[in-house]
Amino acid sequence: MTQVSLVDLIAGARAGLLVSFPTDTVPALATLPEQAPLIFEAKRRSQDKPLILMGASAEDLWPYVQGNENEWKIWQEVASRYWPGGLTLVLPASDRLPKQMNPHDPNTIGIRVPNSAIAQTILAQTGPLATTSANFSGQPPLQGLAEIADQFPQVLTLESTQGRAEVSGIGVPSTVCKWTGNNWQILRQGTVKLTFENNC
Repeated sequence: MTQVSLVDLIAGARAGLLVSFPTDTVPALATLPEQAPLIFEAKRRSQDKPLILMGASAEDLWPYVQGNENEWKIWQEVASRYWPGGLTLVLPASDRLPKQMNPHDPNTIGIRVPNSAIAQTILAQTGPLATTSANFSGQPPLQGLAEIADQFPQVLTLESTQGRAEVSGIGVPSTVCKWTGNNWQILRQGTVKLTFENNC
């Protein structure tokens, strides 16, 4: 793994390289949406496990989903309640989304705005990125620079001398909640505690 400055990490991400940075949950492995196959290959991840599109704000992510007027109202209400934060919303994908993000079901996409200043700083300058946890598929999320460096020597990460690279999340992945067309289905209970009764 190559440790670089914040400026160089952002430049690398914009150039389509694999990068890793802290978030409010677990460290992210990220790249441009159209370069999503790099993540599947690096993680040894099955194509039926979609990636998450992470953005600096909800406004950056809405163009990648589509729905009717009533759905938009529901989605935006949930987003305003829990973002930025550890909730991933799985919604119908728009034509703008590269199919490489979710090869098995390109009609849906998980989107999230992290509650992390450094992640938002990066995402604000790169635009939304394809993300997942930094680990081999099926293994626990990695937490430290040394672990990430060992598994992913080709990935750019922040210099520890900047201090920012040592800032980590709580170590628990985001909650994943899928829109079914008329309600929500919890796919993974994570940092945000939800029940079906509270409709996310």
